[in-house]
Amino acid sequence: MADSPSKTLEHQAPTQASNTESDSKPVDEEKPQEAEGNPQNASKEEEEAEDDEEEPGECGFCLFMKGGGCKESFTAWEQCIEESEKNKEDIVEKCFEVTSALKKCMEAHPDYYQPILQAEKAAEAEAVKELEKEKAAESSKDQNAAASEQHSDSSGEKDA
Repeated sequence: MADSPSKTLEHQAPTQASNTESDSKPVDEEKPQEAEGNPQNASKEEEEAEDDEEEPGECGFCLFMKGGGCKESFTAWEQCIEESEKNKEDIVEKCFEVTSALKKCMEAHPDYYQPILQAEKAAEAEAVKELEKEKAAESSKDQNAAASEQHSDSSGEKDA
């Protein structure tokens, strides 16, 4: 029985060394495992993690946006959105200026924000397509209604 723990460690060591996923993990992901046994270490680790990130549960998009040259513009935009939602105000109207400033900043840093700018352009193009489809469908309905009306008028004239 005394040999089994050492065999387990020998068996596990190569697996861990060859596991590139664990080697490439950021140090922050490994810290909670070290802190599990000691509550004092856990609170220190949590404080350090909070220092690295603005908010503990912050989304990946927010972290990405703050990672580039537009951190201040994005933070101002984020605060405006939160205030608008909290006060039940019109977000578009209230945050128009900070949104414009953020977009200009992103366009000034295309090397970093290019994926977001491309996604925004694609979404805008898709919205235009949908709007055109709706207009075409509405126009088609109007033409069909007019044709139907004209057909009923002409059939009424034949009866008379």
